[in-house]
Amino acid sequence: MREQELIVYRNFEDGDLFFDMAWLMAHYSESKPEREPAALFYDCIHRLIELAGNYGFHGNLWHCYLANLLVNNENSYSCGCEIRGQIEGTVNEAALHDIAIFKEFYDYDFRKMCETLQAPEYALTEHYKVNSRESKVYNARICARICELAEKFCGDQTAEEMKATLTEFYREYGVGKFGLHKCFRVAHDETGVHVEPIPNIAHVALEDLVGYEIPKKKLTDNTDAFVAGRKANNCLLFGDAGTGKSSCIKAIANEYYEKGLRIIEIYKHQFQDLNAVIGQIKKRNYKFIIYMDDLSFEDFETEYKYLKAVIEGGLEKKPENVLIYATSNRRHLIRENYGDREEIRQDMHTGDTVQEKLSLVYRFGVTIYFGAPDKKQFQGIVKALAERDGIKLSEEELLSEANKWELSHGGLSGRTARQFVDYISSVTIEKSKRH
Repeated sequence: MREQELIVYRNFEDGDLFFDMAWLMAHYSESKPEREPAALFYDCIHRLIELAGNYGFHGNLWHCYLANLLVNNENSYSCGCEIRGQIEGTVNEAALHDIAIFKEFYDYDFRKMCETLQAPEYALTEHYKVNSRESKVYNARICARICELAEKFCGDQTAEEMKATLTEFYREYGVGKFGLHKCFRVAHDETGVHVEPIPNIAHVALEDLVGYEIPKKKLTDNTDAFVAGRKANNCLLFGDAGTGKSSCIKAIANEYYEKGLRIIEIYKHQFQDLNAVIGQIKKRNYKFIIYMDDLSFEDFETEYKYLKAVIEGGLEKKPENVLIYATSNRRHLIRENYGDREEIRQDMHTGDTVQEKLSLVYRFGVTIYFGAPDKKQFQGIVKALAERDGIKLSEEELLSEANKWELSHGGLSGRTARQFVDYISSVTIEKSKRH
């Protein structure tokens, strides 16, 4: 086998199984190999089945494994093709050379190896049925796409066809962690700053958020412009608690994933890592929203200065594929005191103090207000959610119970309405079981 001849597709994150299989293909029939082939082969079978458990793969697990290596390998060819599709240049010849090698591995017939090593159990991995447990690495949709890609490769007769199938996958979904996942978090350890995928996020859709049509329209207009490559602004979603600000961000993550939008969540104690994060994403073909939930600062907190510099004010221009979206219960983000506006105080330049505290919010070009609903709006949200969930109660009984609920559960808000409907839904289901 020619695994050492790979040019572009190298440095696989989970490549040990690939190279162990390559060694077996070359040495399993030797009389005195340097390793014990049968033991290694059974270890490879074990790893393929563990792969299915962790990733949720099914069907031919060897094919799924190879497809997973190809869609996760970030190199000059795959990164050039992500979101854009076929690229020009000599790198296409190098990529085709490597795909031809991968096709040899893909088409390898294991029957003779199984006979020689007396390992018929390998057949378990060729038509594997996965259990119902969720993938620990991918959400169900991503897992299905990789399994589908593995099946498509079976229909490709030549390396050119296999390369075209893979390139189309890169164009449609991207490559590596940024291609396969919607949302990310930031981690910092002794090796540096890492952007790590969040495998499963809430499947919230914008239409699930009842009411707030004007704020949602303002948010989607700005996001539409951003993903289309037009001028767009940083966004601040502010207002009362429980009004759907954070849910809107989750919704746009789901809504715009297919258009190349990715969300990176970061907390204020991580703001010093912002430049490192931007350095990792600024040359990718995706659009990134750096998301800050429940953003606010006390007088003694100075992390906002990092954020000011990144948004606008540092020497380096913020990349065009990056925007900042934040949610907050505070309109001005930083706590202000009456003393900040007094004419006589220890600080001689009172106006400067006020401007310093307002300078952060001024860097958000779009500010969107989410206010608590009034009684009538709250009841409208309850009725819409109850109808969507199929709750069979009279309107009078439903609203009566909703009014009792909101008095003892945080007042009028979309969150309270959602919690009430979830509660009443479980109660009605339990009652129907008893009868």
